[in-house]
Amino acid sequence: MRGFEIAKGYQNITLPRRSTALSAGYDFEICESITLKPKSIKRAKTGVKAYMKDDEVLKLYPRSSLPKNYGLTIPNNVGIIDADYYNNPDNDGAIFIQLYNFTDHTVTLEKGTRIAQGIFVHYLKADSEPLNNHKRTGGFGSTGS
Repeated sequence: MRGFEIAKGYQNITLPRRSTALSAGYDFEICESITLKPKSIKRAKTGVKAYMKDDEVLKLYPRSSLPKNYGLTIPNNVGIIDADYYNNPDNDGAIFIQLYNFTDHTVTLEKGTRIAQGIFVHYLKADSEPLNNHKRTGGFGSTGS
């Protein structure tokens, strides 16, 4: 009941996969080259969307090679993909991964570069949480800034 698909409008996409039998994370590649100026943030396209159970989340972490080899990281150190992001009306649930260039030089990543690891995680809700009937109406950043 969880997995990956190619989002609408994308083609020739490599779906995330685990590198070894005991890897926890699924490696995410970028689907087009990207250039980041020093001290800048950009969203990298993956062309992938993820489906999961309602009480799960996909957490995206930077691969360990990202800062070491490129001087890049994910700005808040983890990206969160909620179950209701899948098939949203804005972008079909296509996953973008924010990258921050903390170096003093421009960095270019080529299509196919593995930048993040995604891990599906079950989460719990508080007993006293009020009923929330709010439905997602958009894609990236749609629940407010």
